[in-house]
Amino acid sequence: MTIFRIILIAFLLQSAGVSGFSGPGKPKGGKHYLKIKSPDDLKAMFRYTGDSVCFISSHRGGPENHLCENSIATFENTLKHTYSMMEIDPHWTKDSILVVMHDPTLQRTSTGKGRISDFTLKELKDLRLKDVKGNVTDNKIHTLKEVLKWAKGRAILVMDKKEVSMQDRVRAVEESKAEAYTIIMAYTFDEAKICYNMNKYIMMQVFIPNPEKLKEFDQTRVPWSNVVAFVSHQMPADTRIFDMIHQKGALCILGTSRNLDLEVISGRVPDIRHLEKDYNDFYRKGADILETDIPVEVCKVVARRMSSPTYRAKFLK
Repeated sequence: MTIFRIILIAFLLQSAGVSGFSGPGKPKGGKHYLKIKSPDDLKAMFRYTGDSVCFISSHRGGPENHLCENSIATFENTLKHTYSMMEIDPHWTKDSILVVMHDPTLQRTSTGKGRISDFTLKELKDLRLKDVKGNVTDNKIHTLKEVLKWAKGRAILVMDKKEVSMQDRVRAVEESKAEAYTIIMAYTFDEAKICYNMNKYIMMQVFIPNPEKLKEFDQTRVPWSNVVAFVSHQMPADTRIFDMIHQKGALCILGTSRNLDLEVISGRVPDIRHLEKDYNDFYRKGADILETDIPVEVCKVVARRMSSPTYRAKFLK
């Protein structure tokens, strides 16, 4: 093959929007970062168009051996392997600073004991995080502000609620000017209305499990362009909900952390490739995003879907 033909093929691949991949799901440069510069970019990334990239949401960032929940080191490890949103959990400290931890207490995931809210940030920063097997690591507890700063130009965060109000989560996003890359979970439609009324640029993950809830959400007057819909942690009984949400222009999230993932984590399935059809069936039946505890494993069986050429390729570094 002549040098001219090699250059021509490379140009055609770039024009098709697939130049960022050196193989299924593998970008040049080694990190699956996103280039989303504005809230409008974020809305475009999550608009249903019929050619949606099958995506992953990493529950607590995708911890594994030697890697902790809600840790930047874990986020970076996940992004070595796959494009992914990062689900995170906020909690208040004694001195009213938001830190990123899953539990309200310290003992399971850190070297501390007691409630997070009983300690100042300085006291919490003296602790070390544990990995999924309880091994102590060198990683410290992050503030929410630190995680928001890290995510800019790298990843999309999905902020859970825990014990933090919608109002306080919206204010935290605003203070860090993180509307372009942070999605806030709204557990109720009233929370969704609060978020939208406070800041019309912020996207939300809203729980819409069935057609009845979809009709109810329609009454809130919150635009579907501000929404990515979490359908269920199981395949819904009425799978029409996927098409109904798509018709509204939104994407659907389906959880695998409480079903397929457990088969792998428990060792009942020794190789995730044995479940390749099962994971991909979730996409085929209507899911656009899988929320998973094991993103590094899951990307092995869904990588081809995630690297498919699409208009969203412009957001993939």
